[in-house]
Amino acid sequence: MLNLVVGGFYGDEGKGKVVSYLSLKDSPKLALRTGSVNAGHTVSYMGKTWKLRIIPSAFVNPKVELGLAPGALTPLDLLFKELKETESENRFFIDPHVGIITEEEIKEERADEHLMRTVGSTGQGVGYAESKRILRKLKLAKDYEELRKYIANIPDKTINYIERGYDVLVEGTQGHYLSLYHGDYPYVTSRNTTASGILNEVGVGPKYVDEIIIVFKSYVTRVGEGPLEGELDEVIAQKYGLVEYATVTGRKRRVASFNVTLAKEAIKINSATQVAITRLDTLFKSAYKIREYLKLPQEAKKWVEDLEAQLKTPITLLGTGEDALDMIDLRKEKMGK
Repeated sequence: MLNLVVGGFYGDEGKGKVVSYLSLKDSPKLALRTGSVNAGHTVSYMGKTWKLRIIPSAFVNPKVELGLAPGALTPLDLLFKELKETESENRFFIDPHVGIITEEEIKEERADEHLMRTVGSTGQGVGYAESKRILRKLKLAKDYEELRKYIANIPDKTINYIERGYDVLVEGTQGHYLSLYHGDYPYVTSRNTTASGILNEVGVGPKYVDEIIIVFKSYVTRVGEGPLEGELDEVIAQKYGLVEYATVTGRKRRVASFNVTLAKEAIKINSATQVAITRLDTLFKSAYKIREYLKLPQEAKKWVEDLEAQLKTPITLLGTGEDALDMIDLRKEKMGK
């Protein structure tokens, strides 16, 4: 079946960590990435860290095939750079309908004062490329000879694998509240980042979905403009070790405490069946790198259990460190899997 990982807040929740863990633990046949290069996913494994913007975070498992879904957008130079860095050229596929971002779209976007100053765009050309796709002016992967050896029908490949009994893992992009349709418009991205939007980008229907895992960090961060309820003063954020910098732009992330109301709404709209919490060790320092639930400090367990009761959705994965395997996996206990 198909398992889908989505972000529950404003991006930066740790989807890359969750996907890399699931790829190592579950070893799916195929892992797909949607979205574009305005979202960075960080993967740490065996002492090495990758900051990816387009290659699926599941690359850490060399047995997993990797694919870029039809709804995705990428510049060629970054795609080839990440293929080389992840040593995944021989198991990578790109759908012919993937949009290709060029220097033209990047320049146009960076010259757009509304996007850059008011909205807080990352300036990667994604919005302009998406608009050109809608106007049927954008060039696609099928138009580039250098991509020919990677071209594959991703929806067909995905459904074929599922119907043959293989697992497929889909990595969503950004977060629920950056969705063009469900976020804090106009302070949003240029696509629908919810589970339904991600499935649309892949080209498969909901009947194939087994689990939707929504990822929340143990606190909320946001890059760029737009509302952030309960935003913490920079001094307080620094005091509690919550200061972070964005993977793509390097901008300092704004910080707030975990927001249950936002989380419940995101769970509802995404039809999430499981919750993953990352950075538990940031709130509870003694939880660092613990991989068994019973070994967590009591206050961390209470926080998780209280949160689960409020969200009314099983919390099955708890990230406790940088490495992909720094994870407490409760799926078997709570989901029978």
